[in-house]
Amino acid sequence: MKGTFRSLKNRNYRLWAGGAVVSNIGTWMQRIAQDWLVLTGLTHHSATAVGVVMSLQFGPMVLLLPLSGFAADHLDRRKLLIATQAAMGVLALGLGLLTISGAVQLWQVYAFALLLGCVTAFDSPARQTFVAEMVGEADLSNAVALNSTSFNAARMIGPAVAGLLIAGVGTGWVFLINAASFAAVLVALWRLRVADLHRAEKALRTRGSLADGFRYVRQRPDLMAVLFMLLLIGTFGLNFAIYISTMAVSVFHAGAGTYGLLTSTMAIGSIAGALLAAQRDKPSIPLLMIGAGVFGLGCMLAALMPNELLFAGVLVIIGISAQTFTTSTLSLAQMTTAPAMRGRVIAIVLAIAMGGTPIGAPIVGWVADTLGPRWALVIGGASGIGAALVAIRYLARHRGLQVGFVAGRLRISTDDSVTPGDPAPLR
Repeated sequence: MKGTFRSLKNRNYRLWAGGAVVSNIGTWMQRIAQDWLVLTGLTHHSATAVGVVMSLQFGPMVLLLPLSGFAADHLDRRKLLIATQAAMGVLALGLGLLTISGAVQLWQVYAFALLLGCVTAFDSPARQTFVAEMVGEADLSNAVALNSTSFNAARMIGPAVAGLLIAGVGTGWVFLINAASFAAVLVALWRLRVADLHRAEKALRTRGSLADGFRYVRQRPDLMAVLFMLLLIGTFGLNFAIYISTMAVSVFHAGAGTYGLLTSTMAIGSIAGALLAAQRDKPSIPLLMIGAGVFGLGCMLAALMPNELLFAGVLVIIGISAQTFTTSTLSLAQMTTAPAMRGRVIAIVLAIAMGGTPIGAPIVGWVADTLGPRWALVIGGASGIGAALVAIRYLARHRGLQVGFVAGRLRISTDDSVTPGDPAPLR
C-alpha cells in the first residue's frame, strides 16, 4: 500500500478529506432514507417512483451543463463549493422538517430531489476539479482515488446507520442529521490555506466555450470511447438504489435494516476498488474494459442469487468493478485533459455519468415493477458487457489490441506508444 495515501501529506487535502467523509456519511444516510420513504412510506413498493426521484435528482446535471462547466472553469471553486454545500444542507433541513411534521408528500420529495439536482450540477464539477488545486498535478490521480475511497467508506457506514435510525426514530431525523453533517465540509473549506492552493490559469471568457469543450472531446477518440462506455453504464448500470431496495423488499421480503446493510456491503467492494485505484499512477482504457466486463458479469450473477447472504457476496464484486470503472474514468479524463479545458470536460463526464439516470432509472424501475428486480439486474449487466465491447472496439482500431495466451495465461496487450492528442483549441 506504499504511496496509497500520499495525498494526505498535503494539509489542505487532509482538511478537505476529513470534512468530506463526515458530509458523505450524512449524504448516504439521506439517500437510503429518501429511497425508503418513497418505496414504503409514500408508495406501495413502487420502484418506478424511486426511478423518478433519481431522474429528477440527476437530470439537471445535463440541463445545466452549459452553466455548470462554465462555472467550474471561471469562478473561484472554493467559494462556489461553500455556496453549493450550504445550499444542500438547507435542502436536507427542509425535507427533514417536512417529514418529521408528517406533512411530507410524494410531490414534495420530487421537488426537493429536483432542487438538490440543480445544486449538485454546480457542485460536482467544481468539487472534482478543485482536487487539482489542493494537491497539484503530481498527486492528482491519487487524490481522485482517495476521494472515491472516502465517498465509499461513507457508503459503507451511512446506509447501515440509516437503516438502524429509520427503524428507531424514522426517516425525518436522518434528513436532519445529514443537514448537520454539511457543517464539517464547510468548516474545512473555510480553514483551507488559500495561498497554498495550486491555482491554474483561468480559461478566457469567450462565447461558445462549452462548444469548445465538446469539440475538444470529439477530436479525442479515447475520450469518445470512454464517454460512450460511461453513458451505457451510467444509464442502465448504476441504478443501485433500485436494484438493492427492490431485491430487499420484493425478493427477500426484508426491512430497512437489511436494505442498509446490503448497500453497506457493496460499499466494502467499492472501498477496495478505490484503494486499488489509488495505488495506480495512471489509469488506462484496458483497465476500464476489465472493470466494465466484470461489472456486467457481476450484475448477471447477482440476478441469480437465492438469498441475502449470497447476494451480498456478489455485491462486493460489483462494488469493486464499478468503483474501478468510475474512478479510473474520472482520473483518465482529468489527467489527459489540458487544465484550461478541465472544468468543461469534467462537467461533460459527470453530465453523462449522472445525466443518463433520468432515462435509465425509470426504465429500470419499470422493469423491476413489471418483470421483477432480477430482470432489472440483467439490464445492468448488459450495460457492462456493452461498455466492455466499446473498449475492445477502440483498442482494436486505435491501440493495436492483441489478445493471446502466454504460458497458459490470458494476456492483453496494446500499443503504448499511442498517446492521447491535444488538438483542440484552448480557450
